[in-house]
Amino acid sequence: MMSKDRLRIKVIDYGAGNLRSILNACHYLGYKAEIAKVPSHLHDADRIILPGVGNFGKAMKELEKFKAVIKEKVSEGVAFLGICLGIQVILEESEEAPNVKGLGLVKGRCLRFPSNLKVPHMGWNTIDISNPDCPLLKGIKSKSYFYFVHSYYPRVEDESIIVAKTNYGVNFPSIISDENLFATQFHPEKSGKLGLKILKNFLEYKH
Repeated sequence: MMSKDRLRIKVIDYGAGNLRSILNACHYLGYKAEIAKVPSHLHDADRIILPGVGNFGKAMKELEKFKAVIKEKVSEGVAFLGICLGIQVILEESEEAPNVKGLGLVKGRCLRFPSNLKVPHMGWNTIDISNPDCPLLKGIKSKSYFYFVHSYYPRVEDESIIVAKTNYGVNFPSIISDENLFATQFHPEKSGKLGLKILKNFLEYKH
């Protein structure tokens, strides 16, 4: 595994992500992360993190310029982690922004929680792990609590990539994993020690 000081961690800045919390979490774990403001900043990345807060449509407007290089780096095997809105924009589309195309790294779409539920789904909730062998889940048990803030949830076509689900009126994927592509609907950087463990597992991931 590459040493901490040589690992090039890039956090994509599209004007809405919770960048400071991610940078601080990486620093706490002993890693230096850098902000990627333009696509060329990702060319030498060993790890890519796409944090997310906000609206699917507005995010994709800013992410469009990153789309090609993200797809290129993921296809090359660079480890990628989408967080919160980051798990949603890697899909093809969302009810939040009709006619806006997502990054399309995963087949599927985002749906709004049913109207009988209070939205956003905000606060601590548990995960039910279906694939404990996922590299992100080393040292993490089912029923562990993580911090969520979202009004839409992902639905993916290939259910084999769902490694954990969470229930909030409906069951939805809270962690997906497809080889070097990872994403969480919750915020690991706001989820205490277990969230930091998820982030550490991602940074230590090796093929």
